[in-house]
Amino acid sequence: MELCVFTEPQEGASYATQLAHAQATEQLGFTGWFRSDHYHAQFRDGLPGPTDAWTTLAGLARETRRIRLGTLVSSATFRHPGILAIQVAQVDAMSGGRAELGLGTGWMEREHRAYGIPFPPKRFGLLEESLEIVTGLWSTPLGETFSFTGEHYRLEDAPALPKPMQARVPLIIGGMGPSRTPALAARFATEYNAAFADEAAIGAALDRVRAAARDVGRPDGDLRLSVAHQTVVGRTDQEFRARAERIGADPVQLRAEALGGTIAEVADRVGRYAELGADRVYLQVIDMEDLEHLEVLAEALL
Repeated sequence: MELCVFTEPQEGASYATQLAHAQATEQLGFTGWFRSDHYHAQFRDGLPGPTDAWTTLAGLARETRRIRLGTLVSSATFRHPGILAIQVAQVDAMSGGRAELGLGTGWMEREHRAYGIPFPPKRFGLLEESLEIVTGLWSTPLGETFSFTGEHYRLEDAPALPKPMQARVPLIIGGMGPSRTPALAARFATEYNAAFADEAAIGAALDRVRAAARDVGRPDGDLRLSVAHQTVVGRTDQEFRARAERIGADPVQLRAEALGGTIAEVADRVGRYAELGADRVYLQVIDMEDLEHLEVLAEALL
C-alpha cells in the first residue's frame, strides 16, 4: 500500500510552510504530498492567505526529488480545461514526471462568491467535458490537433502541447455518488478515491467503482483504489488528544470516524482499508507547522 500526505493549505500555510512540509514528507519516505485546491479557509483564520495549488506544486516540483505531487482535488470551475492541461503538463515536466491530477466538480460556494468565480448549480457536465478535454489534449499524437465541441467548451485545432513527461499522468476522480461518479472514474480515471466516510460506506463505494470498471471492459486492478481521511495520531493518548485540541477537532469523533488515536489504533484502521482493497491511503493533516506529527505517522505506518 502507498501512503501519501494530504494537506489543506487554505487553512493557513505560506509557501515556505508547504515547502518544509513536503520536504519532510519526502525525507520520511512517504509516497506523495498532495494538497487541496481551495481559496477560502473553512475552519481557521487562513493567515497568511490562500496559495494557488498549481503554482505551489510548480515550486515544489523543483525543490523535491522523489515524492509524487498533486491535487486532491482541483475544482473544474477554477480553470479552463485547456489551460489546466498545460499547467499540469508543465508541472509534470518540472518534476521529472511526478505530477498527478485530482479533478472534481467543486463544492464550496462561498469561495466562488468571494473571488467572483462562476458557480453553476449543475456542474457534473462541466466536469465531464473538462475530463474529455484534458485527456484528449494529452493523448493527441504529436503533429496532430485536438478539437472539441460541447455544451460548456469549444476548442478548435488546439496544437495539444505541451505533452506531459509521463505517458499517462495519473488522474484521480473521487466522490461517494452511487452511479455517475463510478461511471466517470471507470471511463477516465487511473485512480478512484473514497473520502471521509465510514468503513461500510467506503467498502460499498469501492465495490461500485470496481463493477463500473468491469462494465467498460477494464481488467481487475487497472483502476487504482484509494481512501482519504482526516488523520491525528499520537504516541500516547495524551499526545493524540493534544494534537486534536490544537486543530479544534473532537478526539472522540476522530477515533470513531477518521484516522484518530494512538499509533496502534491508526495502523489497525489503515490495515482494514487495505482489506477493503485500497491501494493507497491519503493521510489528511491540518496543522502543517507540526512536522513531528509526520514523524509519528512514519513510525506508525511506514
